[in-house]
Amino acid sequence: MTRQAKSAIVGYGKSTFSRKPGPPVSDLVRTAVINAVEDAGIEMADVDGLILGQSDILERSALTLAFRHMLDLGTLNLLCVTEGKGTTMLQAVQHATMAIKSGVARKIVCVFGDTPIGADTGAGETFARPSRIMNLPGWEERYGCYGAMGAYALAASAYKARYGLGDDAFAPYVMTCRNWAGLNPDAFLRQPLSLDDYLTSRFVVEPIRLFDCAYPVNGAVAFVLSDIEDATSGLSAPVYLHGMGQGHGARSALYALCDGGETGARSAADRALAMAGVSHQDIDICQLYDAFSFSGLYGLEDFGFCAPGTAPAFVAVGETSPGGRLPVNTGGGHLSGGYLQGATPLLEAVVQARGAGGARQVDRHDLLFVSNSGGCLEYHATLVVSPHEVL
Repeated sequence: MTRQAKSAIVGYGKSTFSRKPGPPVSDLVRTAVINAVEDAGIEMADVDGLILGQSDILERSALTLAFRHMLDLGTLNLLCVTEGKGTTMLQAVQHATMAIKSGVARKIVCVFGDTPIGADTGAGETFARPSRIMNLPGWEERYGCYGAMGAYALAASAYKARYGLGDDAFAPYVMTCRNWAGLNPDAFLRQPLSLDDYLTSRFVVEPIRLFDCAYPVNGAVAFVLSDIEDATSGLSAPVYLHGMGQGHGARSALYALCDGGETGARSAADRALAMAGVSHQDIDICQLYDAFSFSGLYGLEDFGFCAPGTAPAFVAVGETSPGGRLPVNTGGGHLSGGYLQGATPLLEAVVQARGAGGARQVDRHDLLFVSNSGGCLEYHATLVVSPHEVL
């Protein structure tokens, strides 16, 4: 049985990405939207929907509905701000797809921007807020568990203990991301990384080392979504959305590893794959949300691409590397390419689906799996995309 796509990404655009303080997020978002509309080959007046992705670290006043006045837009049939922690970008695309399928709008821009690096704060200070992992009032503050770092370190420790992994277990994943980044001229960390480099890097929160962590940047990325009927009328090759899913489990990765149960990842993946009419084995490329090396490895297992406890070995033998059976995070991912939350995986998926990856382009790119995750891996959103309208 053939299945037609639900919507199409017909344009994308980005602002400059920087590790230095710069323009306000509204300026970066405006640049990304203008570039996306230009890439789609349409006029701003053709846009009848706008979904603004709000980073949860920004002040609510940084990006509001009034932003629409910074663009030369006509009357909009859809206008909203969405925030779903790390799942915000894919949730915006999913909401746009549902609006398109229901006839609410025909050309919708989804945009996400963030500025974690300010004049007085670096990314570390910006993200150093209590991460609610215990659901007990004040627990994180009392025990010094600030930011996602503490929560993920506990989960990473539980993962290592459960599967008897050594101190070098996360290194192949980090090194593979760096190898992909070396092929990406836009990546921030492109120098090859040796095992010794990894093992001698400092712990941030044990067992998470410096190179296990994402590399946050200031920037914005926008995508133009269209109905299928009008997808090929623009300038750029469309990327078709065939499947989408969400899974918001009652348990974080830490709880799931210690006490059993599921995080919601498998539900999100299975739903997207079923909607597209494909299986895990059909996927050519994965673009995973990997704020830490542990989350990338655990994601391979949690989404169903590896058996529990086997992802470190899967990566170590080169399966996710250039030329491997399942390329993962082909632009360097969050660890080496640059961390712009859920926009990073989707941007690279569109580049690969278009066949525009240059030196890092994967030959087989018919089906791509994209993930976003938030919290301590209890919030998940997924997509299955393809350069083909019909599967």
